[in-house]
Amino acid sequence: ASEPAAGAMPEKRPGAQTAGGVSLQGFGRPSVYHAAIVIFLEFFAWGLLTTPMLTVLHETFPQHTFLMNGLIQGVKGLLSFLSAPLIGALSDVWGRKPFLLGTVFFTCFPIPLMRISPWWYFAMISVSGVFSVTFSVIFAYVADVTQEHERSTAYGWVSATFAASLVSSPAIGAYLSASYGDSLVVLVATVVALLDICFILLAVPESLPEKMRPLSWGAKISWKQADPFASLKKVGKDSTVLLICITVFLSYLPEAGQYSSFFLYLRQVIGFGSVKIAAFIAMVGILSIVAQTVFLTILMRSLGNKNTVLLGLGFQMFQLAWYGFGSQAWMMWAAGTVAAMSSITFPAVSALVSRNAESDQQGVAQGIITGIRGLCNGLGPALYGFIFYMFHVELTELEPELSSDNAAL
Repeated sequence: ASEPAAGAMPEKRPGAQTAGGVSLQGFGRPSVYHAAIVIFLEFFAWGLLTTPMLTVLHETFPQHTFLMNGLIQGVKGLLSFLSAPLIGALSDVWGRKPFLLGTVFFTCFPIPLMRISPWWYFAMISVSGVFSVTFSVIFAYVADVTQEHERSTAYGWVSATFAASLVSSPAIGAYLSASYGDSLVVLVATVVALLDICFILLAVPESLPEKMRPLSWGAKISWKQADPFASLKKVGKDSTVLLICITVFLSYLPEAGQYSSFFLYLRQVIGFGSVKIAAFIAMVGILSIVAQTVFLTILMRSLGNKNTVLLGLGFQMFQLAWYGFGSQAWMMWAAGTVAAMSSITFPAVSALVSRNAESDQQGVAQGIITGIRGLCNGLGPALYGFIFYMFHVELTELEPELSSDNAAL
């Protein structure tokens, strides 16, 4: 799955460049490996900030912490929803590499601001939602270099790489924060983000066949090609795409909401410390890698695309219910294993979408799905934040006597 089909990728002209001077050459032929490394570095940088983020969020918004977090994520998600189809459509015309560079740069731009100015940090996180759509370009990149029957496996590998980036980065960030302070964590995360940008600039080759791209960035593009709402109109007309979008929305909305507050829940209600939270993330991440590589391939071959999505949704329902009704630490660990199996849903859905899109519409198709996920990434935390606000739940450390007294808690 990591190599393009023979003849699928015409050779680029030596030294081909865009009008902006960005080289289209890279190391080797375009492959899934290039996409996986880009995703790994981006989310590794953000994973390092898991522990400092909680501290800065509470210090910046001591009152109504959950509500403010929900509003910030809400604005970011709405902007991602509107921009993802547009960026995907433009990448179908001008190529993937320039938009990989842009999405990673602007998504990671707020990282150093965490120590410079927390207010600007949260403001830039909200605005960065316009470009926080790397997955739409990455999955379109993968579609360019794989054949249809290989894509579910390839998407599984990319999603597993995302999980792998979260296996160690929160633990490393927590250790560096406890030993050397948050400033070092932010510095390391910034360096990793810069490394990712340099990798895209120097090593990632363009995946979109040259015959499908204009010769320069000066070439005209019609509004129909760039219209972000044209893809939304397509959703309403194509019943298959519409049903897939509804599936993604209904499955990812509760997932995004619980993820925004779950680590705080583990710490304040279940009694997990920083080490246990990091271990929990690592366990779920490792099992997710196995699920999205080994099990996903087996299930796609034996059950088919649609049934694999259904199975993933079944695991998700079980996982969310277990998180909600579980009251003991061992229940959280057990539910985490189920959560790992539910991670097969998104790569299976992406493969389903890819099969329903033409080769020159992969960016738009993946942009629609990424936009729906972005919307859920905003609405989920906003919904949960509003619920916490209604019930007067605030971010506070548990007193020692409360941690062992369920009635008082």
